[in-house]
Amino acid sequence: MSDPIRVGAVGYLNARPLVYRLDEDPRFDVRFDVPARCAELLHAGATDLGLVPSIECARGMIDGRDYGIVDGLGVVSHGTVASVALYATRPLSEVRTVALDTSSRTSVALTRVLCVRHFGISPTFVPMAPDPRAMLDACDAALLIGDVALELSAGRLAVGAAGDRVVQVAKWDLGEAWRAHTGLPFVYACWTGPIAAITPSVRSALLAARDAGCQHVADIAQTFYPAHPDRQQMAARYLTEHIQYVLGPEERAGLEQFYSYAAECGVLARPVAPRYVS
Repeated sequence: MSDPIRVGAVGYLNARPLVYRLDEDPRFDVRFDVPARCAELLHAGATDLGLVPSIECARGMIDGRDYGIVDGLGVVSHGTVASVALYATRPLSEVRTVALDTSSRTSVALTRVLCVRHFGISPTFVPMAPDPRAMLDACDAALLIGDVALELSAGRLAVGAAGDRVVQVAKWDLGEAWRAHTGLPFVYACWTGPIAAITPSVRSALLAARDAGCQHVADIAQTFYPAHPDRQQMAARYLTEHIQYVLGPEERAGLEQFYSYAAECGVLARPVAPRYVS
């Protein structure tokens, strides 16, 4: 029997339908990490295939890696995403500093693109751990992603180490902002790896996992929040109303537009055309 395929998957709620029971398949050795770590492992050759931030697919190709994107699969929004957001303590036109969640790569790149093209601001960016109270104590705004962002609403927030300063926080959904600016979906993550590793059988297994995951959203939500029925309902709505898992023609157009804008803004060293493996 051949060695299992080493797979790096994102541990956030929004990725769970793509990896539904994949860790039970003996053909795969699955580990879960934050998106930035998934990219690091793939670039280092420590995994054979990764559900990596979409910006890292482009960076890998620019660096000369023979990466392909598994066609048909991705973590996508067609508007409001809820789990990728900019939180600001002042009007965006007055924002001068933005704390960036270091667990992200694509959302950081998206924030930089939208600041230039959509919000019309040129803030100083400060990488920080995903702690909203510390981030908003240090900066005018904070990018947060994943489950932290999903559970944090706009409103009053105590900030600082002692929580002794209360600020009013507005939430700007970046999936919604991208859609407003381009009219296109946004692709946050996709299955990526060396083209030779993306065999028909691997792609079929990933498609089957996605299809099964989308049919068992309630089970995924219950497993993710076992002791919180209210959060289970929130998670199920999020996975069905905000996140999609199909990478088709419109989604590919959104991804290619993102790469073009990222190159224009200096987020990517040069434009790159993604390679889809089907």
